Amino acid sequence: PSEHFNTVLWTGDGASKSITGVGFQPDLVWGKNRAVAWNNTLFDAVRGAGELLQSNLTNAESTNDTWGYVNSFDTDGFSLVTGASGIDQVNENLKAFVAWNWKAGGTGVSNTNGSITSTVSANADAGFSIVSYTGTGSNATIGHGLSKAPEMVIVKGRNQISHWMFGSDGLTSWVYSLKMDNTSAESSDATKWNSTAPTSSVFNVGTEVFTGGSGKTFIAYCFHSVDGYSKMGSYT
Repeated sequence: PSEHFNTVLWTGDGASKSITGVGFQPDLVWGKNRAVAWNNTLFDAVRGAGELLQSNLTNAESTNDTWGYVNSFDTDGFSLVTGASGIDQVNENLKAFVAWNWKAGGTGVSNTNGSITSTVSANADAGFSIVSYTGTGSNATIGHGLSKAPEMVIVKGRNQISHWMFGSDGLTSWVYSLKMDNTSAESSDATKWNSTAPTSSVFNVGTEVFTGGSGKTFIAYCFHSVDGYSKMGSYT
């Protein structure tokens, strides 16, 4: 498992620095200041270093954010640029930080399995892929690059203020979704996933602007269970 996912901890020093000890070159870095109420920071190799999304906010993607960012994915971790605004979301002095790191398949390749051509960085062994695509405003399928159907798909609009849409086998069905950036219960809306579960080659999006809006760019994180490594599910 540690060849595909690893967690690292560090104490901030307010400077630009490299974080090592991941054990591989990560393709998704999800970081959080553990000491204060501050935003989750997500950087991935498909969107490119420096491109920030925050999982607790609906903000559009920002480039080389003045509050600090990951500026490279390295062979054993990642490098940070400290915040120029005086508030450092990635390496604030004396604050405790965590980063969860996933290995996908690098910067991504073109995938034409769906009705929309996507860019996919996939790690089939670990059941994880990062998918970039542009919506059409119509029901569509998106190639995800995995060998099995994803059991969980998280989608975020990159160039719009939008919710983080969460679909899963663990919800009532693929008619339903959750918004990862707020506390609302699951809601029924056929326009999110076109009421259709993913297959071994594609996941589905509908006409909803948060998953398939015309001309909107999106990033998706896809997961399925792997024996001895990961499990997707639900509980009561």
